[in-house]
Amino acid sequence: MNAVTLPTIPFRDVRTGGAISHAIEAPEQARALRDDCLAWFPRSARHLVPALDAATRRWLRRSASPYLPEIEAIAQTLKFPGIWFLNGSYQWGCTALARDDDAPWLVRTLDWPFPGLGRHVEVAHMAGPAGEFYNVTWPGFVGALTGMAPGRFAASVNQAPLKRRTSLPWLRPYDMAANAVGTWSLRHIPPDHLLRQVFETCATFEDAKAKLETTPVARPVIYTLAGCVAGQRCVIERTEDTHLTRSEDTSAANDWLVARPSWEARVGGNQLFTATPVAGNSVARRAALAGWTAAFGNGFDWVTPPVLNPFTRLAVEMCAAQGILRVVGYETVAGAELPQAVTSAREVRHQFARAAA
Repeated sequence: MNAVTLPTIPFRDVRTGGAISHAIEAPEQARALRDDCLAWFPRSARHLVPALDAATRRWLRRSASPYLPEIEAIAQTLKFPGIWFLNGSYQWGCTALARDDDAPWLVRTLDWPFPGLGRHVEVAHMAGPAGEFYNVTWPGFVGALTGMAPGRFAASVNQAPLKRRTSLPWLRPYDMAANAVGTWSLRHIPPDHLLRQVFETCATFEDAKAKLETTPVARPVIYTLAGCVAGQRCVIERTEDTHLTRSEDTSAANDWLVARPSWEARVGGNQLFTATPVAGNSVARRAALAGWTAAFGNGFDWVTPPVLNPFTRLAVEMCAAQGILRVVGYETVAGAELPQAVTSAREVRHQFARAAA
């Protein structure tokens, strides 16, 4: 039997035009992503997308996001609902590790129940005042969840734990709604928009670290950051206006490293109402990745349970010092217990400019 050839992850050079050019180049892919993500919702809920768009648009217009004009332009260009909702939601679970090898590396998975995130992922070559960077993203999405700035740093976003106002499992949806209402009154920048701004404007690891630590954000978030020399790695645990940074134990999942009262590790879509303690899943994923000692670059062999889980959609390896980025997409496949790779691994090797003789 012939081996199945998996599709290649698209690479888009949008150093001129940025996220708007990305959406213009790939409108069909943007629509396919929207359709696949909506397939996860009950059919009756899909009719609410225009209303969700309207609510997200109102909030983003009140926020400190510098990318509002881009979202406006993308929504007007693509002319289908869902763009505002996509760009107002950074709610992605993850597992990440920053580690010193021959140079600092940052590896991460992105875990979320929405189908299509692995199938439709792309690599966008972007640029800002501080230099070029590679954004692992989707057409129509303006933020950054995973990226590598050659010669500067690599960084990723993890979803922070859930702030609990109640203790009963079946009241998690209430807590999620209450947190969303609390965010409505804030004018801060969304966490994924801040990360893109950091890639565009921060020239060094130290600059990026300071900006991620001190800029008020609209929702709690966990950032993982890796620079270009030994020791340049950290995990930044953020609430809206405070931070806790560590340069040891630099792995992260979806809980604080040290548990805090009234915070609960994030759960997957089918665990929303479970009465079983859920922190163990986040701890197990973080510990498994932290304990990985083999070299990276061996076909993503570190993406095994529990790091690989029912909601894994992406796996990424990044080294800013060497200008290397690798990414592969995962999706749930019929007959398989866990998600399987649905793309071939895309590797990007940045061509550094040679110093003048």
